[in-house]
Amino acid sequence: MKCDSCDKEIAKGDEFSHHGQTLCDDCYMNIRLKPKACDPWAVRLATSTREKAGACGEEDLTDLQKSIYAFIKGRGKVTADEVVQELNIPLSELEREFATLRHCELVKGKKEGDKVYLVPFS
Repeated sequence: MKCDSCDKEIAKGDEFSHHGQTLCDDCYMNIRLKPKACDPWAVRLATSTREKAGACGEEDLTDLQKSIYAFIKGRGKVTADEVVQELNIPLSELEREFATLRHCELVKGKKEGDKVYLVPFS
């Protein structure tokens, strides 16, 4: 059987059912455990943990997080679609990594007119 979302082959017994869809583990987790960019407790935890570790800026980020951060910082403001196209990643992956970068107070969302841009935090 195949995942209704990503078309990946799923072994019998490893599938998840969600709102009438048959999903693989990854797609189910993306739906059920979607990270929230605006989470004050996550920000407090991330910033205090990084501060105690002596990390700042890009230190302790994954390679993908560094790439996302560098792209946003280099352009000043970008849309999520621009990041997805530039880095060739799924939107769900960008959303997950953006949440981490937001919790670290490195990037944030900024609404201008009817568009939302990803911008450096400060």
